[in-house]
Amino acid sequence: MGKLNWLLYTASLAVVGSVQEALAATTVSISASASHPIPTTLFLQNRAFQLVTPGNASALYAWHSIGGSSIAVIADPVPVSSALPNSLQLTIPSGASGAVGFGNEGYWGIKVDSAWTYNASFYYRFPSSSSYSGTATVALASSTGDTFATASVTLSGSQTTWKQVYVALKPTTSAPSTSNNFTVTLDGAGAAGQTINFAMFSLFPPTYKNRANGMRIDVAETLAAMKPSFFRLPGGNNLGETTATRWQWNATIGPLVDRPGRQGDWGYTNTDGLGLMEYLYWCEDVGMQPIMAVWAGYSLGGTSLPEDELAPYIQQASDQVRVIPSELDRERELRASLGRTQPFNLTYVEVGNEDFFASTSYVYRWHDFYTTLSARYPQLQFIATTYPFNPILTPTPMEYDNHVYQTPHWFASNSFYYDAYERNGTKYFEGEYAAISTNSTNLYGDASTGRFSFPTMEGAAGEAAFMTGLERNSDIVFAASYAPLLQNIASTQWTPDLVSFDAATVYRSTSYYVQQLFSVNRGDAYVPSTLPSSDGTVFWSVTRQTSPSALLIKARPSVANTNSTTSSLVFELPAGTTVPSGTGTLTVLTGPQNATNSPGAPDTVTPRTASVAVGERIEYEAPGYSVSVISVPVS
Repeated sequence: MGKLNWLLYTASLAVVGSVQEALAATTVSISASASHPIPTTLFLQNRAFQLVTPGNASALYAWHSIGGSSIAVIADPVPVSSALPNSLQLTIPSGASGAVGFGNEGYWGIKVDSAWTYNASFYYRFPSSSSYSGTATVALASSTGDTFATASVTLSGSQTTWKQVYVALKPTTSAPSTSNNFTVTLDGAGAAGQTINFAMFSLFPPTYKNRANGMRIDVAETLAAMKPSFFRLPGGNNLGETTATRWQWNATIGPLVDRPGRQGDWGYTNTDGLGLMEYLYWCEDVGMQPIMAVWAGYSLGGTSLPEDELAPYIQQASDQVRVIPSELDRERELRASLGRTQPFNLTYVEVGNEDFFASTSYVYRWHDFYTTLSARYPQLQFIATTYPFNPILTPTPMEYDNHVYQTPHWFASNSFYYDAYERNGTKYFEGEYAAISTNSTNLYGDASTGRFSFPTMEGAAGEAAFMTGLERNSDIVFAASYAPLLQNIASTQWTPDLVSFDAATVYRSTSYYVQQLFSVNRGDAYVPSTLPSSDGTVFWSVTRQTSPSALLIKARPSVANTNSTTSSLVFELPAGTTVPSGTGTLTVLTGPQNATNSPGAPDTVTPRTASVAVGERIEYEAPGYSVSVISVPVS
């Protein structure tokens, strides 16, 4: 045999029930052959005044005036585009002096880094022609007036049609905090009495892979470090609260000035600066497959369209799908206009999202959407979003998307969730799952009733137990993803989330590290071994990797008390396997039951790696509340 790497995963969790003072060692015998294959599977807030009421003070959120000037959001009689009807009107009073203008606080702060160059732009016009010509200073400055970067642009009073101007901002020093603003100011004395309209501001630091309208680098690198196989877009419950506010692919492409934005499903405006093309480039840059959803006639507000009104929406979904993989001239021309000629890779299309909320209407909606789309794109696979086989759908779906939010104990107790599923050709996507609370009777309550603000070590270990079952059943579970993925800690609608961030920093949760451990150490074939007990306290999974050749053993022992209790495991390698070096690598994630990685303590629980002695018989004492990986080179 060639050289192999063996990896053992362990995780532990307190469970409800009787507590044993000591647990006997559990011995796991591993088969030498596999049983089935595993499937391979930014800175300015309210920058375009989208979906605000002109003339209302609330339309100015994130903006403020400087030097006694007056600012207001107006319904511009000559808007910068039909998609963006509002503009910011700056009025400079007579007798003004000093710097006058306005500033934007960003998304609860702006990180100023002297290593970066920021690209900024905006449109401006004068409502009526004047002889004015002056210099506008564009800057990054602290809330107390310290200036870190400036650039100048000339504004001409004869410019009565919209003109876009660009500047580059290179800070001379980094800011000590994120309490900073993006500002545009003029000399008050020279501009006194002038009125100027502004629209569509943009401020971008360097982006991941230097993509236009791209991802924030530290957020993108954190997600890419998990080595994910797919990305579900445009998000789960963000397809639409109403028919009118549904996500529409064609409103998210092209120049930013042509994207109207929409009211998102979580109470805030979606600018759609991150649109269909940005999603697809992000998938390509990280090496992920897109799992793309289409709006399928149901809105989260509770409205299902009647069957005789579906036709235009089916056509819109068809156009959304077609533009991605198509080689037809029409789609090639559209992509070329967006800077892309080659088609993108697409395998999976999800029809709706969580349509178990409207399962009765989904019977005809699934039939009509699926029948049309599958006939046009027979090479694609379509995922249903009701409960499996409830209701009965025609044609029969070949893939279902399952979601579960539960307690750590539920996840530990449901490692065998998919073992009883019939092997009838149907595949499953565990599209959303997370341990969110300790309170099974009030899962969606607040922190006072057990809801997690951030993932805990207990929850992460419970998820790891469930994931061993997903891996064991990977002949029918083709993909799985924790949800939600991201949260800005300054404005949170749901907790917990996998990765948190603020204006300056990204915070990786305990659950993030569990996802990463499973993802970067994955196999491509499941190997039978001694099975754990479905109601026991120790769970494991064994897989084989062929390139590079490796055997991966994932185990998650569960102990029924605090982190001071360990579980004893013995892994017996297949007969004839030798471990020539006698040394492996141990990576362990462990911490107290309620330990979290929060902004106040971001590194409370992080993986630790060290060398460990190994042999053909591997004994391991798994800490309480832990997830461990042991890599064992064999020949």
